[in-house]
Amino acid sequence: MKLCNASLSQLPANVQRPGYDRSQVARSIVHLGVGAFHRAHQAMYTHAVLASGDLAWGIVGAGIVSSGMKTALQPQDGLYTLAAMGPAGDQLQVIGSILEVLGGEDDDGQLLDIMRAPSTRIVSMTVTEKGYYLDPATGDLQLQMPAIQADLANPAMPKTILGLIVRALQHRKAAAIPPFTVLSCDNLPSNGKRAKAAVVAFAEAADAELADWIKREVSFPCTMVDRITPATTDADRANISAKIGMTDAWPVVTEEFSQWVIEDNFTMGRPDWGKGGAVFSDEIEAWENMKLRCLNGTHSTLAYLGQLTGRETVAQAMQLPLITNLLDALWLEIREVLVAPKGVDSGAYVESLKQRFGNPAIQHRTAQIAMDGSQKLPQRLLATLRDRIAAGLSSPTLATAIAAWMHFAVKAAHTPGGKLNDPLSDDILLKAKISLQPNEIVRNLLSIQNIFGTDLISNTGFVAELEAGFCQLAQDPEVATASQVVL
Repeated sequence: MKLCNASLSQLPANVQRPGYDRSQVARSIVHLGVGAFHRAHQAMYTHAVLASGDLAWGIVGAGIVSSGMKTALQPQDGLYTLAAMGPAGDQLQVIGSILEVLGGEDDDGQLLDIMRAPSTRIVSMTVTEKGYYLDPATGDLQLQMPAIQADLANPAMPKTILGLIVRALQHRKAAAIPPFTVLSCDNLPSNGKRAKAAVVAFAEAADAELADWIKREVSFPCTMVDRITPATTDADRANISAKIGMTDAWPVVTEEFSQWVIEDNFTMGRPDWGKGGAVFSDEIEAWENMKLRCLNGTHSTLAYLGQLTGRETVAQAMQLPLITNLLDALWLEIREVLVAPKGVDSGAYVESLKQRFGNPAIQHRTAQIAMDGSQKLPQRLLATLRDRIAAGLSSPTLATAIAAWMHFAVKAAHTPGGKLNDPLSDDILLKAKISLQPNEIVRNLLSIQNIFGTDLISNTGFVAELEAGFCQLAQDPEVATASQVVL
């Protein structure tokens, strides 16, 4: 038996399920990038709104990269199980806020039709950093990227989120339909501002008048999202299906903790996500900086060190003193230049992160977190580094964290068949292979301007710290660096 509308009544009593009439829910939100993170987060908060009796906010989810989610969830009427896993057990609920799932080239036309329809009031997205096609170092739109060039050449059939949003807004402008709100839910600093910059830059390349209209009329609220959500495994599918007594093709396993902070700036109204525990705030930048630096920055560091020490999951990595000691020192460096939101104790937040990272019920793979380092390093680690440099502070632990990424890249470069899951993989691997000398490896990788800009390689104090951190890791017997590195 498959999880679907018809089988809801047969779920075990301990599994929460939608108590509202899903047939009466309006489709007013389109979400681009309907993966595990969205379903553990925004879809859950929207489900709480629907459960409160406000049925105006159903979601149409769209897979941007593949049709896999559509294949899994359409036969389930968009339903899926959300499992919040904690040391004391798990809490299961079936989420009903996603009413339809699209995906693949065959649905491109239908997706555009829905986005330009007057009933669509919000277009939200979780497409990761690389989905915005912004240069990690400068924040400028990478107009030369083949996908962007293809969308500009064929605007009627866009494939990128930027092409889709601009085309849909163009239709709405021409038809005098109010513009939807563009709501970024990705782990980017000032994510709303970056989304606006990317959309406007794309529009300027296509239609300057449309770009001016978007600047004036379209809202791009900033958000901060926080919930550790590993990729779903086949073991998760089997485990959750056994617990609910029916097949769920794509459940979501996540931690108990969840937080969503939102700037209240919407053109066509918005759900009262506060009913699910979301916070509306005018301090988004402080919230996101605390999260990106304290959580994501240390998460990435842990992932690289975990990969170098054979730790497959975050919880396993948190059992290694080499890693936990370095994270403790890294949190101290981060907090010295961190401005936390009013009334928030960053020290208490860090203590909660230690518990979350060590949660054995969450099998978050270090390999997954280590992906796309070129896109993540600037906001997760380099932003803090630059703040410390500006304050005249040394940063030996931050340097060691960046050195861990460098060792991760060098190991891939010198492993037969080794590769990086990164948009800049070719350049990174090339720079990592040029020399076997630590100081030359460091300088070659630091010269990648799309990641590090031009300021850091000329900072002699930081370069010395980076070389020292690189050599320190290379000499540690628990760190499996590339054996070719000459010390």
